[in-house]
Amino acid sequence: MKENINIAIIGATGMVGSKLIEIINEKKDIYQNIYLFASKRSKGTKIEILNKKYEVLELTDGIFNFRIDIAYFVAGGEISKRYALKLASKGVYVIDNSSYFRNEPNIPLIIPEVNLNTLNKNNYLISNPNCSTIQSVLTLKVIDQLYDIVRVNYTTYQAVSGSGYQGIKELINSKKGLEPKFYPKTIYDNLIPQIDDFLDDGFTKEEHKMINETQKILGKEIDCMATCVRVPINYGHSVSIDVETNQEIDLKTLSNAYKNFPGIKFYENDYPTPKDSVGNDLVLVGRLRLNPNNKKELLVWNVSDNVRKGAAANAYKIGEYIKGEYLWKNLKD
Repeated sequence: MKENINIAIIGATGMVGSKLIEIINEKKDIYQNIYLFASKRSKGTKIEILNKKYEVLELTDGIFNFRIDIAYFVAGGEISKRYALKLASKGVYVIDNSSYFRNEPNIPLIIPEVNLNTLNKNNYLISNPNCSTIQSVLTLKVIDQLYDIVRVNYTTYQAVSGSGYQGIKELINSKKGLEPKFYPKTIYDNLIPQIDDFLDDGFTKEEHKMINETQKILGKEIDCMATCVRVPINYGHSVSIDVETNQEIDLKTLSNAYKNFPGIKFYENDYPTPKDSVGNDLVLVGRLRLNPNNKKELLVWNVSDNVRKGAAANAYKIGEYIKGEYLWKNLKD
């Protein structure tokens, strides 16, 4: 039973942590214990979950003394580096939202609708993909199953909440005319074609995340490029994807497949916008277009709530799978 399971949320007062708690409240999940951890600054904060007040604890090495079944890490790479692997070594299922372990070959990178079948009960450390990767690869999976993808080119339009509370604050301040402190250029009434630091090849770290994670999740060395752009909206990432396949694409067949694929809402005679995605656990897909000179090349548009679907909800679904496949059975035994 779920009531016998203990969970921990590391980074409980942050943007993704708060969204994860929101989902738990919506689903009315009941656990034996819920442990909330954050920095010293948030210690003592009270958070209500299903009409019960929980006190936020300061994250220290004392976490290793708690009996935890599933730990959700939503506090950044340095925190994951320090605590995640050690917790996993103690038999805790760790679901890590940071990028720290994503490229490790032996650590699964999971989108539940795409590759849950790659998990096994010994995968105690699991990575949550980048927010833009989640919505994009979910969209690509349908195409790959039908037509075998060989090339992908992304252009993303990413909301400031992808940077956390600091990004939202920067948009507010730049609208007031203040000089940028967080982003390299002003974000209000502007676009910034740079997310994270530039690397020697001219791509940014964010662009490399999308490239590497796409190949890892799909399990194939496809030709992949990305241009990631920060846009002046609060929530909802959008991605335009140029896809090339081995086989000719039939738009009617592809449209029908999208209508029936879990986790996707397909817009056949309309198109989704970032506002449509806010608070939604689905990836919204539309604007399918074939290259008139090449029926193996397709353009597709998708949007998603980057904090919810692109982080908290994906992690939550992984946790639900772990409960059902491993923890309930072990507790019953």
